[in-house]
Amino acid sequence: MSQLFSLADRRALVTGSSQGIGYALARGLAEAGAKIVLNGRDAGKLTKAAESLRGTGATVRELAFDATDHDAVRKAIDGFEAAHGAIDILVNNAGMQYRTPLEDFPAEMFEKLLQTNVASVFHVGQACARHMIGRGHGKIINIASVQTALARPGIAPYTTTKGAVGNLTKGMATDWARHGLQCNAIAPGYFDTPLNEALVNDPEFSAWLEKRTPAGRWGKVEELVGACVFLSSDASSFVNGHTLYVDGGITASI
Repeated sequence: MSQLFSLADRRALVTGSSQGIGYALARGLAEAGAKIVLNGRDAGKLTKAAESLRGTGATVRELAFDATDHDAVRKAIDGFEAAHGAIDILVNNAGMQYRTPLEDFPAEMFEKLLQTNVASVFHVGQACARHMIGRGHGKIINIASVQTALARPGIAPYTTTKGAVGNLTKGMATDWARHGLQCNAIAPGYFDTPLNEALVNDPEFSAWLEKRTPAGRWGKVEELVGACVFLSSDASSFVNGHTLYVDGGITASI
């Protein structure tokens, strides 16, 4: 049974992994045996995260690139594979949030959300998949959101992007499953992360969330690791195009 979930001798690239959910997932994959490739745009933050992860005994490399830049992504992924070997697992985690009423939402921020939350999944997913297809195997895990299924005031464009991530995941599975790839998504509920700092620090919102969520609390980023290891491992060899909600039950209740 342990072999089903082992990631020994596999390499995982996690985008947006210098902090928050991305860093937690990278650490969890390392603990399952994977060699880790951290990604981000800020080289300083990336180096600090890599040093911290190496302190746990993980094997770590840094790969700085802008996930919204198609040409830069292709160059980085192709160069890494040529120099260091296969990327067996991709976790598309890079993302951003911007909150304001829809009638006042700046057009430039809408475009930035589309590029960061959707286009990056396409760019990095395609670049990695081209190598995975040639090898006949690979795992792609896209980080969706509870907003893939639900909406709430002030974040309509974010909800749009996460709905797109859910459908892009289905499209990846539809095109690439026949080549031996499993493409799935994890949809976190409300987690205590830098992206949600404003909400975590809002007593009124936290009280509402605790009442709205059957589990009665914010999620801890470490609680996403099990889902990520499952979808990265042989245990999920016939799971494809699926969005796994890790949300304390919020999407199951009204």
